[in-house]
Amino acid sequence: MDYTTHEHDVLVIGAGGAGLRAAIEASAAGVSVGLVCKSLLGKAHTVMAEGGIAAALANVDDRDNWEVHFADTMRGGQYVNNWRMAELHAKEAPERVRELERWGAVFDRTKEGKILQRNFGGHRYPRLAHVGDRTGLELIRTLQDHGIHQGIQVYMECAIVRLLKDGERVCGAFGYYREDGRFVLFRAKAIVLATGGLGKAYKITSNSWEGTGDGHSLGYHAGAELIDMEFIQFHPTGMVWPPSVRGILVTEGVRGEGGILVNNRGERFMFKDIPDNYKSQTADTEEEGWRYTQGDKNARRPPELLTRDHVARCIRREVREGRGSEHGGVYLDIAWIKKYIPHAAEHIKRKLPSMYHQFKELGGLDITTQPMEVGPTTHYVMGGIRVHADTQMTRVPGLFAAGECAAGINGANRLGGNSLSDIIVFGKRAGEHAAQYAKNASLGAINPEQLRDIEREVVAPFERPVTSENAFTIQHELQENMQDLAGIVRTESEMQQMHGKLEQFWQRLGKVAVSGNRWYNPGWHTSLDLYNLLTVSEGIVLSGIMRKESRGGHYREDYPNKSEEFGKVNIVVHKGSDGKMQVRQEPIPEMPDYLKRVIEANR
Repeated sequence: MDYTTHEHDVLVIGAGGAGLRAAIEASAAGVSVGLVCKSLLGKAHTVMAEGGIAAALANVDDRDNWEVHFADTMRGGQYVNNWRMAELHAKEAPERVRELERWGAVFDRTKEGKILQRNFGGHRYPRLAHVGDRTGLELIRTLQDHGIHQGIQVYMECAIVRLLKDGERVCGAFGYYREDGRFVLFRAKAIVLATGGLGKAYKITSNSWEGTGDGHSLGYHAGAELIDMEFIQFHPTGMVWPPSVRGILVTEGVRGEGGILVNNRGERFMFKDIPDNYKSQTADTEEEGWRYTQGDKNARRPPELLTRDHVARCIRREVREGRGSEHGGVYLDIAWIKKYIPHAAEHIKRKLPSMYHQFKELGGLDITTQPMEVGPTTHYVMGGIRVHADTQMTRVPGLFAAGECAAGINGANRLGGNSLSDIIVFGKRAGEHAAQYAKNASLGAINPEQLRDIEREVVAPFERPVTSENAFTIQHELQENMQDLAGIVRTESEMQQMHGKLEQFWQRLGKVAVSGNRWYNPGWHTSLDLYNLLTVSEGIVLSGIMRKESRGGHYREDYPNKSEEFGKVNIVVHKGSDGKMQVRQEPIPEMPDYLKRVIEANR
């Protein structure tokens, strides 16, 4: 029971964009703030959001405003979004971006010196403020440089395994340092979860090793609800070759700058399949689509810039029907712009420096002269912890969430670029309201018996014979099965089969053994991550079984159409009193008339 103990008013778990922004805001309110990161500060997965940050600044097209951004977000999410979160996001994103600029973010500029904005899928106007194709990196750099002067205490390479409660309210967190396995206890009046996504539940993913659903799982097991877990975003363009880099993200910025998708016949196949609700906004010809990417206000977007869920399914169709690339993807070609732009190679290197370097170094390919092979990769989860739209607090008193591990704003599908504005808009709100809560609360009592139980559970793998189950094997099998049975296209029978496999995986997790000691032990770390991965996988599968329709990131081959009934509900998951996962439908609150008018005006 002699743990290293730290006390803070607000503890932020996760040091990506949402966590940093929450910590900055809470510290600015004058409270003591601790910031826990699973890896090193600055190594957050936020850096993989490369293409830009969505905000209706109207610097490139003066027709843009918060109402158009709101309508685009709701349409992209197919109207199962939390409309209040979508409204707050659209209204507040411009000021959050200008705030980053004041804090030192070096955005690309228009000729007039304003923040430059580019086109992105699902956005009617050029809306993404960017720094080449390294926007997430610049956001993290800016927040980190600003945050280190705010008196925030940072705990690096520290993993949290459980949240602690005093009655109904959250009162602390228990974790360990990855380097040497030392246990650590955090006492806090309020906690903000900002741990990112869960892509490592799947075999092919753009997510780094940290994306194991930690925040989703921590919140769920502490009593918070999860919503929209069936909605997984498979980004249409990840690298497919060589195998060692399969799944690494190829930014949507390539298509925003004019890149096109072609099959092995050289056809721009996206022109063959345009959803009805986007036909009036989509170009009829290659030439019109090109003019749109170059800022022609009279042109409509090319079909390559339709929503991510649709583009991913179109790519999958081309591959399945024999029109894919050599290594099982399709071709993404930016080199073709030499048809319109002199000195195209220099233009591509200037606009997409990271992509040029990524393919040159990892794939031995020059994107200024050759097409890239790309295919869908698990990228983002729209689902997560259910929060109050204005405060970001969960139903557990004192527990807040922001960023990808929270849910509501995106509905069935996230528009590109909305993730970066989401994390700073709601990261700020989470930090602000967590600080307010902490000022009116005292430190809760820690239950020694609860701590002992958690410690026993965490070290149990060391006490089992090494001939027992291996954590790496279970994780590999989980990823393979989730990819095959709960991936881009789903059926009732396959998801039921996956649910049965999850029950077996849970049983096997209880038999996992690790050898050695607690000093940096990847086998032990993986066994602890599996607890989170199995939790979120079960949420995905049970929610997917319940939603008997196709919508956004959830495509049911046995229910290929949208359902009016399911268009009015969210799927909610919570932990029952018996410890088992419970799932239910819940009606979406009625949208106010003034927002209905906004959507109607922007059809």
